[in-house]
Amino acid sequence: ARSRGAAAQQRKDVRRGRAPRSGAGRDGRDPLPLGAAVRGLITERGWEVPAAVGGVMGRWPQLVGPEVAQHCEPQHYDEQERVLTVRCDSTAWATQLRLLAPKLVARLNEDLGEGTVALLKVRGPQAPSTRSGPLRAPGSKGPGDTYG
Repeated sequence: ARSRGAAAQQRKDVRRGRAPRSGAGRDGRDPLPLGAAVRGLITERGWEVPAAVGGVMGRWPQLVGPEVAQHCEPQHYDEQERVLTVRCDSTAWATQLRLLAPKLVARLNEDLGEGTVALLKVRGPQAPSTRSGPLRAPGSKGPGDTYG
């Protein structure tokens, strides 16, 4: 009953304009610097790993070097499987990156923390779609169908 009475009194004080005021000491209502507020939010929500991997996506050229970064870019990180998917602009670069994958995974884990990336999945260039237009003849295979 005492705690309910205190809560009721506090609600009355707020309605009457006598809300609790901030004193000389720090409390939870004091403003924070933006960086501290974002770090607190990331920690509170458990977003440390996704935020770190997002940082890797932004620092990709520094981690892999400018030549590799020019031809390969990170696409997606699966947090459950700990797999980073990378797309390359040619099959030759995809093959090269597959050969460099163990070293790159070690470099990423060194930067992010051990076990953050378990596997690097390398994709080659995406083939263009064979569909052309909303109306298609039944059984056609796209533009290649007309060239025999």
